[in-house]
Amino acid sequence: MTVAGYQIRLLRRTSLPGWKAALFSILAIVFGLLLFSLIFIQAGQSPREVYKQIFGYAFFNAYGLRLSINRFIFLAFASYAFIIPYRAGLWNIGMPGQLYLGALAAFGVVYLLGGKTGDLSMPQPLVLTLMVLAALVAGAFMGGIAGFLKGKWNVNEIVVTMMLNFIAFNLVSFMIKDGGPFMNVGGRGESFELPEAARAPLLADFPYTLVLVFLLMIGIYLLFARMSLGYQIRAFGKSPAAARYAGIRPFRISVLVFLMGGALAGLAGYHYFAAVPGVYKIARTYAYFGDLSFYGMISGLISLGNPIATLLVALLFGGLSIGGRSAQGKLHLGFGIDYALMGMLMISLVAFQFFYHYQILITKKTVPQSHPTMTEDLS
Repeated sequence: MTVAGYQIRLLRRTSLPGWKAALFSILAIVFGLLLFSLIFIQAGQSPREVYKQIFGYAFFNAYGLRLSINRFIFLAFASYAFIIPYRAGLWNIGMPGQLYLGALAAFGVVYLLGGKTGDLSMPQPLVLTLMVLAALVAGAFMGGIAGFLKGKWNVNEIVVTMMLNFIAFNLVSFMIKDGGPFMNVGGRGESFELPEAARAPLLADFPYTLVLVFLLMIGIYLLFARMSLGYQIRAFGKSPAAARYAGIRPFRISVLVFLMGGALAGLAGYHYFAAVPGVYKIARTYAYFGDLSFYGMISGLISLGNPIATLLVALLFGGLSIGGRSAQGKLHLGFGIDYALMGMLMISLVAFQFFYHYQILITKKTVPQSHPTMTEDLS
């Protein structure tokens, strides 16, 4: 395309340095925040004051920071649950169902040990270990169904995981509704509350699951950077046909990545319902936690499956969801301003991914000079 004497071309990138990817992400965030400022101006609020309230409460207020970190941990687990199948070219849309099944399994351990109506006699470390293992196994089971169907008969994993979400939601409803085995003793529409011995210990006011997040970051990074299995997953994601020719078994990869993704989603459910102070029970707000887990998916997409960059995006979304809700109440903004802000940032970040894949070349168009023709004098 030529504009005012300049030729504009799009050139597909073969690689992108990490610092450039980080720069594009920062520019996308700044652009999104500036664009959303128009909403605040329309509402009669100063964007500077609104953002000061959002970021100040989310990251510089002691109570708000605890909430932001708890939300960040949840999003990090959900992001990793999406990333591992994503690197294999598969889409895990079943995080909501997997995390609820993981939470149910963790509470099931407490229920079987008599923790619904009384204190547990078993040592706390053993109880916590059993709860975490139950959440991992339950989430892996739910994810493994999609992986098995995909690997065995090539059934679309998006359809399967979405259907499994509804099955999990109805199972939760059955377990905690009136007459359900997990029903709250007070008759409220939520599960029983965990006894003291089943609550996750805090490390400097944060759940110990924060440590698990960083251990997972290291483990997933090493998986894809140094391990043979990670290479097979990446190879399968780039070209299933070539991977199959190289001896990589599609069935094995499909099942493994969904088992791992489902297990991490189950861990997200354990964290939010059994490790966050002030919760310690399963609520029936399916839409809320289901939507929230999808922000983990967005974090994984924006970070291009990078486990380190994913944490930064998850921290941003976690803080904005908490700070936006605070600003909404304190500054009397419209309901849902927190989700609208995160949505704008997602659109901006996704739009700027264009620059991850293409570079714009602008060159001045040269006009070829005409050469005089020589004619033969016949006279």
